[in-house]
Amino acid sequence: MKIKEAKFVTSNTDYRLCPEPDRPEYAFIGRSNVGKSSLINMLTDRKNLAKTSQQPGKTQLINHFMINDSWYLVDLPGYGYAKVSKTDRESWQPMIDNYLRNRPNLVCTFVLIDSRHDPQRVDLEFMEKLGQDGVPFHIVFTKVDKLKKSNQVLTHVESYKQKLLEVWEELPPIFVTSSEKGEGREALLETIENYNLAFEEARSR
Repeated sequence: MKIKEAKFVTSNTDYRLCPEPDRPEYAFIGRSNVGKSSLINMLTDRKNLAKTSQQPGKTQLINHFMINDSWYLVDLPGYGYAKVSKTDRESWQPMIDNYLRNRPNLVCTFVLIDSRHDPQRVDLEFMEKLGQDGVPFHIVFTKVDKLKKSNQVLTHVESYKQKLLEVWEELPPIFVTSSEKGEGREALLETIENYNLAFEEARSR
């Protein structure tokens, strides 16, 4: 898939105020400081589409971006630690939950995991909740360029797989990415393109 156009559309705190659900939609979410904005910019080949920051918790709204006038990319607030008030963090969770459960055109949620760390409870619990709510998701490991050896990436990914298999019978699709090197971009865009085709086919029936 070639990204010809990527533009910001709107920000909201309520899924009912989001754009008309007439196009397939893909949400990106992860712990604060997981590299979500950098990944979005890498995917869309735009330097500043999503605002990056050294301070975790920069994204605090449901942000919609229109891609190629055919699908939405949605940047969601991070979960877990962030340098914001407890009240703000607690207000995000219902906003995120309501969006994920009720957005009718949400095709898939991409859950971002920092490849440098061992399995984190907050990530595992979030994915388990998605499963309980019936929200389809894929796992995206970020920042693989920060690991000095390729076998470290394999070790960390395998650790997550083993931990997930304690709860899941079948694992979701997994991607390994580097925003700096562009690794994983084609695989992610190909997956989205295939989903877009399926969405259109289902709508035309």
